Amino acid sequence: MDGFELWPGGPWMEDSADAEPVCTDSVLLANFPSLTGVTRAADLGAGGGVLSLILAARSERLHIDLVELAPRAAAAARRNVAANGLGDRLRVLERDLRTLREAEVGRYGLIVSNPPYFALGSGTPPEASRRNARQESTCTLRELADSAARLLGDGGRFSVVYPCQRLSEAMAALTAARLEPKRLRLVQARLDTPPGAALMECRKNGRPGLRAEPVLILKNPDGTDTDEARRIYRLDR
Repeated sequence: MDGFELWPGGPWMEDSADAEPVCTDSVLLANFPSLTGVTRAADLGAGGGVLSLILAARSERLHIDLVELAPRAAAAARRNVAANGLGDRLRVLERDLRTLREAEVGRYGLIVSNPPYFALGSGTPPEASRRNARQESTCTLRELADSAARLLGDGGRFSVVYPCQRLSEAMAALTAARLEPKRLRLVQARLDTPPGAALMECRKNGRPGLRAEPVLILKNPDGTDTDEARRIYRLDR
């Protein structure tokens, strides 16, 4: 199977149509949460596992459950976990995240998710094999928030990336699920373009108090990567 390293010397990913390709939003999200003190995490809607592979590379103490409903994507995730020799820390659960229970998986200190961005029926209809990854055909944002809240321990954190045009929806769904937004960072492709995505970190049963962080800009005016983007992609080594 053809594949590639996420960065020189970094985790290997297969190049396959069985899961969504690696995207910028997943890479940014994997580098967003603090991992201090976290030993148990979950990746909801894991796809081929890119989020979890990067998180595992960031912390050798981290054990992650990759929850993925689509059989082909779950199979790709298993292959990626095996190819990187991470079977002792990463396990793939081919399950519907909406039916997982704490007793089955344990309470997590951190949950991450790069969910479908589009409400069902909006945007360009994706091909059937990728519909679940791009549209809320099997899981809505509210269902995702409710599931994350159920699986987190008290005070646990939920990190998610979402498009700015649906940010108000996301905030409402998260707070309704008792996931209080605590950190917000908008992402811009360039200084002269509007933000397109938002990185958010919430705390289960947290107190109100949102900290807006400096905007993350990915490209310089000349089209080269910014220093921060290079650090995130490990291109500064």
